[in-house]
Amino acid sequence: MAPMVNPKAGDAPGGNWDRMMAAGQAGDADVYRALLAELAPWLHRYYLRRLPPAMTEDAVQDVLLAVHEKRHTYDPTRPFGPWLAAIARYKWIDRLRSLKSEPTEPPDENIGVPDHEEAVVTGSTFHQLLAELKAPQAEAIRLVKLEGYSVEEASSATGQSISLIKVNIHRGLMRLASIIRKAGDVH
Repeated sequence: MAPMVNPKAGDAPGGNWDRMMAAGQAGDADVYRALLAELAPWLHRYYLRRLPPAMTEDAVQDVLLAVHEKRHTYDPTRPFGPWLAAIARYKWIDRLRSLKSEPTEPPDENIGVPDHEEAVVTGSTFHQLLAELKAPQAEAIRLVKLEGYSVEEASSATGQSISLIKVNIHRGLMRLASIIRKAGDVH
């Protein structure tokens, strides 16, 4: 979680927020309006670092409304900054919870799921075909043609010479072509 940030009296461009809130509680509507106007930019900066930009203004308004509704709970003998920061933090947490519980977009009811059947059948059939080959041929084809090894890398991995890798690939592919042709003749 983000650290708690307490606004200080020095954050207030037009004066002391402690004094202004106390005056607002005493009924000075002009000073109270000025206080709320001064709080908005600080709250805006506070939420810009913590929420998506589209949610910032609503969060600021929530806090200003909460300050107004809870102004009678503020103790003028205590600093105003921590009291404000606590309200801002609780409203921030409420916003984060709402992000978790409300999807940003409703799910599309016609959501498409890709059909992987062809790829699965093809892969399975190819593995069955490779099983028909001699093991060194199947391994050379798998490494070079399927996994992208170079002939030299396949040679190192299998212990077969470079020329034997090439021969096994050639003979294996010829055998696979023959098996496929025969299967086509049967059906």
